Amino acid sequence: MKLTRYFIGVLSLLLIFSVNLFAQEEEMTSDEWQAEMARLTSEKASLLQEDSTLRADIANLKSTHIKSYEDCMDELYSMVGATKADVDNFRRAVAELNGKIQRKEGPKADRQKDLDALKMNKISALPEFFDKVHTQMQNELDAWVEAPTSIQYEVVRGDCLWNIAKKSNIYGNGFAWPNIYKANRDKIKNPDLIFPKQQFTIPQLTEEEKAKYDKIRANYKPAPVQ
Repeated sequence: MKLTRYFIGVLSLLLIFSVNLFAQEEEMTSDEWQAEMARLTSEKASLLQEDSTLRADIANLKSTHIKSYEDCMDELYSMVGATKADVDNFRRAVAELNGKIQRKEGPKADRQKDLDALKMNKISALPEFFDKVHTQMQNELDAWVEAPTSIQYEVVRGDCLWNIAKKSNIYGNGFAWPNIYKANRDKIKNPDLIFPKQQFTIPQLTEEEKAKYDKIRANYKPAPVQ
């Protein structure tokens, strides 16, 4: 800002001299000439003072120690009792949890516990994380409508555990039938014998169970037809 003012002053001075030369051509009176010289002398003194101030400011800036970006970040981290390694680990934890919330990897209650743990960490107060951890991720969790952990199913004529598990609104994978059997052992004495109007509880598959049954289906090779 001061340098700008300095250059504007110099330009103004040149303009004044130009006007002065023009005025001389227009035959200024002696009094007018003296008045103009006095004004320019005052302007010169002001510019010299401005120049002196600018030089002093430049000298002060040169003598000022400016910290590197890394030093500034280390100082910021120390305010929350953390090191760069701690912050890097926290950044990875935030990214991992955010991915699980985005993919809705339940149970939702466990993701809330994970987020609460991040909030309790002092590192979450750093500008890089504060809004993400305390506002954005919490809003996403609040908007997450979790599917019921189980549904009720009434057996109809022609059903078997395989066909029930294969239904698109159940598991979409017949190989997952043991899950239905284990959840209803009190009602199913023989997995090959189920009866119409029986009420079964169909538990939701965990991510691990879903992966297991998907792998079984992918590796299954039907017996060759004789």
